[in-house]
Amino acid sequence: MVHERPARVERRLAAILAADVVGYSRLMHHDEEATHAKLTTLLADGITNAISEHGGRIVKNTGDGFLAEFPSAVEAVRAAVQFQMRIRELTVADAADGRIAFRVGINVGDVIVEPHDIFGDGVNIAARLESIAEPGGICISSSAYDHVRGKAGVEFADLGVQNLKNIALSVRAYAVVRDGLSSAPEPPRAKLDLPSPPRLSIVVLPFANLSGDPEQDHFVDGVTDSLTTDLSRISGSFVIGRHTAFTYKGKAVDLKKVGRELNVRYVLEGSVQRSGKRLRLNVQLLDAETENHLWAERFDKPVADLFDMQDEIVARLANALNAQMIAAEARRAERAANPDAMDLNFQGYACSYRGVEHMSEARSFFERALAIDHGSVGALVGLALVDLTIGASLLADNRAAYLSAAEANAIKALALAPDHAVAHRILGGAYIFTNRAAQGIAECERALEIDRNLVGAHSAIGIAKFFMGRGAETEGHIVEALRLSPRDIFAHRWMHIAGMAKILIGADTEAVAWLQRSIEANRNFPAAHFWLAAALGLLGERDQARSAAEVGLKLDPGFTISRLLLSKASNNPTYLAERERVCEGMRLAGVPEG
Repeated sequence: MVHERPARVERRLAAILAADVVGYSRLMHHDEEATHAKLTTLLADGITNAISEHGGRIVKNTGDGFLAEFPSAVEAVRAAVQFQMRIRELTVADAADGRIAFRVGINVGDVIVEPHDIFGDGVNIAARLESIAEPGGICISSSAYDHVRGKAGVEFADLGVQNLKNIALSVRAYAVVRDGLSSAPEPPRAKLDLPSPPRLSIVVLPFANLSGDPEQDHFVDGVTDSLTTDLSRISGSFVIGRHTAFTYKGKAVDLKKVGRELNVRYVLEGSVQRSGKRLRLNVQLLDAETENHLWAERFDKPVADLFDMQDEIVARLANALNAQMIAAEARRAERAANPDAMDLNFQGYACSYRGVEHMSEARSFFERALAIDHGSVGALVGLALVDLTIGASLLADNRAAYLSAAEANAIKALALAPDHAVAHRILGGAYIFTNRAAQGIAECERALEIDRNLVGAHSAIGIAKFFMGRGAETEGHIVEALRLSPRDIFAHRWMHIAGMAKILIGADTEAVAWLQRSIEANRNFPAAHFWLAAALGLLGERDQARSAAEVGLKLDPGFTISRLLLSKASNNPTYLAERERVCEGMRLAGVPEG
């Protein structure tokens, strides 16, 4: 007897989109014919084209909605955003009680395929996600989110783990929040409770043009747009897209309302005014929940090349805002009864931004964070930053151990997050200070490819050139770092690097100028006093040289020339020969030999 083999069931992995009309039964009860006609028109004019344009197909209509599948989760989300925006445009003039709005759920899963339908848990999850989406909104599963994150041109709010009806396992869900999709006009319905705004979440509102000159709009909008892009490069940030932000252009805004609508913690607003040959830009960072001013800055500059000016202003703002938002998050974390790893990381970074003397305190926060979350990239990078900062001082004891630890933790962080710009910069620094300057430059250049505003990478490349016997090139990198972050907490170190390079190439007068600037920025940095003493000694200014050496020895009584020579940062012959000039200058200034 021959047994027939069962027919093969066709299955495939697909992105499933489920959509339905909010309050369909109520709308039909109110006016069947009008509702049916409107729905038919919306499907034809707003939905069908969007789905086909993005490679999808409508599997079936369900009366009050439809089911569609796509070969790509990214295209499914793009199609949903497109038709939701189109539906809103087509219905904006309708009365609120008769307005049609769709809810959308998207999931990626393995489905059973039949000619006119698809089945399986993947479909069921999409349908359940649609039921928790807001009217006019889009809700996606974590399986879809993993595919679309950073690729679909939209932002998401994490809705947390959801227990969906008739679905055995919990599903983590995300809501699209860009372009106002989460706040579309809606008929009466219980609004979905969104979670607290994400940490480091911000919207850059369109800057106001106070010049009265419409031609300045391009520059003003360019600053807003570029700043939105650059802030999104900050690790862990959540930045509302420009299209959503620009819906507020020219409007008086209620900051608390903006914060609720966009689910963000911070709002940045500003204005630009041009008068004659000068341009003034004012910006302020505000807490969206309390409307408190957290930080403000003013740029008052002569008008030169507007593109270069825009680039410089945006870079300065991005660097300053990074530090200011982390400081604000650290203050929030201090109030947390049970701080998590991220809370502790914010507190650690806030400490590190206050200077070298706070590095031990920063280390304790990062270690506590790592104890809670062994895979915390933020904590690994933070520990690497602490060790590099200490080990990078040519006067530090046990430099090798600090630099080795910095390198190890940076490598661990990059294994978990290969595009972490700060980790690349720290690894580059560890290479630079351990006689691998060329490798260090490559890592720093990679960091700048990821985040062009990472000014520490510019200064690191400058000191790498110094160790490679190319000190004449160092100043340019330091000038660029200072241009982009003139008030940086580590600016005194950058100036010191420029001064060191000048001594090595015999430009002692220029070295004095740089080292004096370093001391003015931070009088408690001993290395600058010792190198200033060397430059003055070489110039024959013995009394001033001895005075500088005495100040340095008060700050670091154990310093000697022999200790300086123990540095293994470079074995480049040019560098080693030039370093002898420094030692001779220090001897002339009365610095102890050892």
